[in-house]
Amino acid sequence: MELTYLAFLAVFVLVPLAVLGAVSVRSPNPYRPRAGVRAAGTALMVVLALVYTTPWDNYLISEGVWWYGEGRVAARVWLAPLEEYAFIVLQSVLVATWTFRVAGPVDATVAQRPRDVVTGALVGIAVSAVGVALLAGPQSSLYMGAILAWAGPVFALQWAVGWRYLLAVRRRVAAGIGVPTAYLCGADWVAIRNGIWTISSEHTTGLALAGLPVEEATFFLLTTAFVVQGLVLLRWVMARWG
Repeated sequence: MELTYLAFLAVFVLVPLAVLGAVSVRSPNPYRPRAGVRAAGTALMVVLALVYTTPWDNYLISEGVWWYGEGRVAARVWLAPLEEYAFIVLQSVLVATWTFRVAGPVDATVAQRPRDVVTGALVGIAVSAVGVALLAGPQSSLYMGAILAWAGPVFALQWAVGWRYLLAVRRRVAAGIGVPTAYLCGADWVAIRNGIWTISSEHTTGLALAGLPVEEATFFLLTTAFVVQGLVLLRWVMARWG
């Protein structure tokens, strides 16, 4: 049976989100923040993800970087189907829930020095610079270039705020990023194989990881990192201010 985009979200995002939520209730992490902080942090990530991703997402659809299978999506808002916006929201919530699941104690003694702010910002800008260079290259580098150019400003901000703290809790950050990234890549592989969406061969390099276009793997790695780093830094900044 052919999956619709809505059915894909129900099976591959809502179900694991419900399971993760149930596990968190039955076996709570003693280091996770209180409910109000979790709700506020998750809501912030959702809003930022929607605002920042929507124009980029629709631009790539307009360029034919990917398209959707016939009869697999509902109504569209701009060029993206409603399910696409739901995916942005649900991915953010899923990653945030996992991040709180693996949360640890906050070390407010770690400080970000002025030169660290500059270093973090410059490294993030360098990511965008690589993306812009790829955008100026052949059509096959369009998708990867767009990902890196778009991701760089977010990383510049996050790393300017607290790359030293992210480095100090790197194992926790790696666990927060690694598991959701692997899962979302697997779900994306299923969606592509099922024809829910198709990735253009013209606008991608042709490189793949276990059959998944490297651009898709990069996208889920970086967007997961946005949420994990954002929430880890939010707790650290609150502790520093508090």
